[in-house]
Amino acid sequence: MWMQQGNDINKLNFGAYGKNDLENIKSLGADVIRLPINLNYYTNGSPNYTIDSLLFRFLDKIVDWAEELQLHLILDNHTFVPSVPTEPNIAEKLVPIWKQMAEHYKDRSELIYYEILNEPHGINEADWNKAQLEVINAIREIDTVHTIIIGGSNFNSYNSLDQMPVYEDKNLIYTYHFYDPFLYTHQGASWSTPSMEPVKNIPFPYDEARMPAIPTELENTWLKWSYNDYKKEGKISEVRKLLDIASEFSKKRNVPIFCGEFGVYMINSDPNDRIAWYVIIKHYLDQLGITWTAWDYKGGFGIFNKNSLERFDYDINIPMINALGFNPPPQKIDTFSPDSSAIVFYDDYISSELNFTDWSGGELKLYETDSPKAGEFYLSWENSDRYGNFSFFFKRKKDFSYLVSKGFALDFWFKGEKETRFEMRFVDAKINNEDHPWRNAITIDKSKTKFDGSWQHVQIPLNNFSETGSWDNEQWYNSQGKFDWKEVNLFQIVAEHNDLKGIKLSFDDIKIVDSNPVSVASEVTLPNEFQLYQNYPNPFNPTTTIEYYIAKETHVKLKIFNTLGEIVNELVNENKRTGLHSVAFNATNLSSGVYFYELETPEFSSIKKLIVVK
Repeated sequence: MWMQQGNDINKLNFGAYGKNDLENIKSLGADVIRLPINLNYYTNGSPNYTIDSLLFRFLDKIVDWAEELQLHLILDNHTFVPSVPTEPNIAEKLVPIWKQMAEHYKDRSELIYYEILNEPHGINEADWNKAQLEVINAIREIDTVHTIIIGGSNFNSYNSLDQMPVYEDKNLIYTYHFYDPFLYTHQGASWSTPSMEPVKNIPFPYDEARMPAIPTELENTWLKWSYNDYKKEGKISEVRKLLDIASEFSKKRNVPIFCGEFGVYMINSDPNDRIAWYVIIKHYLDQLGITWTAWDYKGGFGIFNKNSLERFDYDINIPMINALGFNPPPQKIDTFSPDSSAIVFYDDYISSELNFTDWSGGELKLYETDSPKAGEFYLSWENSDRYGNFSFFFKRKKDFSYLVSKGFALDFWFKGEKETRFEMRFVDAKINNEDHPWRNAITIDKSKTKFDGSWQHVQIPLNNFSETGSWDNEQWYNSQGKFDWKEVNLFQIVAEHNDLKGIKLSFDDIKIVDSNPVSVASEVTLPNEFQLYQNYPNPFNPTTTIEYYIAKETHVKLKIFNTLGEIVNELVNENKRTGLHSVAFNATNLSSGVYFYELETPEFSSIKKLIVVK
């Protein structure tokens, strides 16, 4: 989840998603995004519940993108733990939080919506309805324009809609969630009580011949009754009757209704049955005239293939997209080849190609704002235990063999005051039981950088890293020279030699770049306008690198043309952030000769010549 990653805003991986995700969702034909936010957590707590300014910096970017793309955006307060009941005095949190949100967004377009709280539960209807009214009134003291989304208790149940009072405010949308039959939609779910992980292969609609027996460990739980009742609850007609409840409420009250969530957990469900469920629910909602958002984009309920890397151009579940009535995007054939251009770990944000973990026992902040070396933020790390680390996991393993052979280097800015030692290392993948995750490391100490409190530029060729061993199977394995640059799994910064108590280390612009001094990639000073650079090497066979600088975040196209003006390759066609970018071009399939490459954005266009020699 984008804005729902834990309770520490300074460790939220904002770079996990970006404007391109909003563009991709819009390209499907969607016109609304419901954005879950751990809103209550990103405050300083009682009594004022002041929202962290960093959250507003992040949300403002998303709001800007949504307005630019003309997407409706629901700011969904998704501070939600199924096992923790909503407090009877929840208004003491929600009122100050939503007053701040209303003050901050009152002048934004009407594409922005406020959703007070996702799935209140464990609170009686009267207490929740009273709290919800207090929040509505608090928002309206500040913002009379934006639509507020409200819902009933009991996890936004359709059965709780009718328990809500008749609110005088006419600019409300009433929401409910739909996951029926629950035994079917949540088979495999670990977060229910008891865990439904043993539940699998429940058919939809009900099919006696395919219906499995209840797992033995669930015999004496409430799930036994769900299994017994599924013959009825698993019928399409019964599911439609439940959807009718919300529709009848809407007609009776003459108020707009919105199905804010519906979905099937994919882990243990049959793929064809899952698609059938979505077809039935989506079509009936449309028939009833009820607007909806499905849960969710990525993850176990998402629109990507199970156990995939969830890449929009490769891993979309096309039958799912068709079931939801969207436009299926063309899918590319997946290939795996050595990386041949710069790799970004951190440049204000963690790359979307990475997952991130922190295991240090100290304090890690991804978004320090006082005097970054470049851009908006830098990363700081202090008071770590010995062996504490933070890790950048590649979502897909990397082959850096070409980069090593071409002299690429780990490149970063560093700042520290107290002299110390720490390790930076790559760890390869464990490919079988006989293999181990080997470490290839370099120690950073006073021989590599100054510890004087100022920013220092550090560049270490990848071929200077050396294998140190492996920790696996709860034991240490000494170095055997088996680290494989073709199977890189992660990159770590580690307090390997000593703890870092009382020590603060800061990092910015952590990358792998071409260390060739004539390469633009290794220049410290960057331009302040769009630029397209001459490819290198040139002439070339078969691979060359093209670099370009983007002065502001925008959509970028980079194409290769022959002398007749025909497009022979499209290297880039997507949104790019501000900064220096590089892309490798492989001309194996082209004949010798002169070609041209063009960089095109809405604000800029430039063409240069390249020569293929075979």
